[in-house]
Amino acid sequence: MTNRTIAGKTVLIAGGAKNLGGLLARDFAAQGAKAVVIHFNSAASAGDAEATVAAVKAAGAQAVAFQADLTTADAVEKLFSDATSAVGRPDIAINTVGKVLKKPMSDITEAEYDEMSAVNAKTAFFFLKEAGRAVNDNGAICTLVTSLLGAYTPFYSSYAGTKAPVEHFTRAASKELGERGISVTAIGPGPMDTPFFYGQENADAQAYHKSAAALSGFSKTGLTDIQDIAPWIRFLVTEGWWMTGQTILVNGGYTTK
Repeated sequence: MTNRTIAGKTVLIAGGAKNLGGLLARDFAAQGAKAVVIHFNSAASAGDAEATVAAVKAAGAQAVAFQADLTTADAVEKLFSDATSAVGRPDIAINTVGKVLKKPMSDITEAEYDEMSAVNAKTAFFFLKEAGRAVNDNGAICTLVTSLLGAYTPFYSSYAGTKAPVEHFTRAASKELGERGISVTAIGPGPMDTPFFYGQENADAQAYHKSAAALSGFSKTGLTDIQDIAPWIRFLVTEGWWMTGQTILVNGGYTTK
């Protein structure tokens, strides 16, 4: 059996500057990763990226950060090329990039749909493509999706709808990369206690989401805590490698399939 631990490995995290991505970067460094590559989207996240790089280095790992809008194939290819040049080929690649929009379908413009599709589906596709080319044999790839893939609900058509293709991208990539021992998974958290959630929800919606999960009463906010998602991702890209081609909803009983 190959070494399915984080110790000594190189990790690339898209959207790794803050929130769940930032927590993962710190967690992998604490678990003995050799190097962590931190991608961030725009100058607005540069300060968070710098803080995460500093924290990773303080934990004893190498760390580099790259800014890129990953909605083009060329940008995703460049991210993996730059990362490989800086710290070597990754063993683990994680994509936490996403964009949420809460609107009735009747109000969504073509430009909004195109942006949602580019961020949530196109980026994920080309991330999996380039990760498949770059990740070392016996590595792991994981993409963040959403528990809304198991929901029957209005207003999130462009969000859940553009995350839904990632389920099949994951299945296809796992089949294509399996002969190299590479595990490919997707994980769908419930509504997480981050600014990503609060920017879209009014007070009534927030109250609903905070009470909707079966285990809401055992969460400090009622929402999914990023601290409860990080161990699942860590497991999937290490000892949990035998789980491949799957999309797993981790949400305290918020939705299920």
